[in-house]
Amino acid sequence: MLDDGTIVESAPAKLNLALHVRRRRADGYHELETLFAFAQDGDEITLSRAAAPSLTITGPFSADLNAGSDNLVSRAVAAFRGAFQVHGHQAVILEKRLPIASGIGGGSADAAATLRALARLHGVPLDSELLMRCAASLGADVPPCLLGRTALGTGRGDDLTVLEPLGGVPALLVNPRVAVSTASVFAGWDGVDRGPIIAGGSVMERARAGRNDLAASATMLAPAVAEVLAWLQDAPGVAFVRMSGSGATCFALFDSAAMRHAAAIALARERPGWWMLETSLA
Repeated sequence: MLDDGTIVESAPAKLNLALHVRRRRADGYHELETLFAFAQDGDEITLSRAAAPSLTITGPFSADLNAGSDNLVSRAVAAFRGAFQVHGHQAVILEKRLPIASGIGGGSADAAATLRALARLHGVPLDSELLMRCAASLGADVPPCLLGRTALGTGRGDDLTVLEPLGGVPALLVNPRVAVSTASVFAGWDGVDRGPIIAGGSVMERARAGRNDLAASATMLAPAVAEVLAWLQDAPGVAFVRMSGSGATCFALFDSAAMRHAAAIALARERPGWWMLETSLA
């Protein structure tokens, strides 16, 4: 919290190290098993008390978002106010640095960061069960983003088991500036259950033995995904490559920060139209 009472909260990018789709559920969701990790960088929420509610969206991807009541940040504020019966208003600024509809939980991370900021403002513990229920009401990716730690997600992906952290691993996130609809990608899933995430081993051993069951569908909708994956796989020093979530963002983990930076320089030269983010795992 700043001296004037303003709260600044990071909304880091979410990465799916593995994403196994097991079946379609009766409630319309899919039964998932996924390994969540988080980057150290992403969007940012700034929240302060105000005479009237407001949401201002800035940043390189601000033009792609609507600041109305359907925005996940606005919905997070409404959910928090309803759950905790708080009074007063807040002015919220969302610095939108992550591309939308890109598989890295941008909107969900923004909603989670808003909930964390409101919890800090009103003295609500971040491990509050009611706060987690607020997150779940906003979407299946919001609880893991609220937790913000390496975890195994089951059920809709929001039944969470905390795993050992992967802090400091150099990562490069790449999006070919193609937005893909999550609903469309799930609709294109072939319906084949290819089995669970393995139970034993380290997080990275389990990730390497896993897969992203939505990659084939996303690639059909956005063929550039295959190009991104192939480019990253060929980068020197790369240790692990996968598409995140429903795409189209893909990521590579590197043996060193120097190797990651060299790849970023080469990518900027060879694919100047692609978006990328040099970061590390949290």
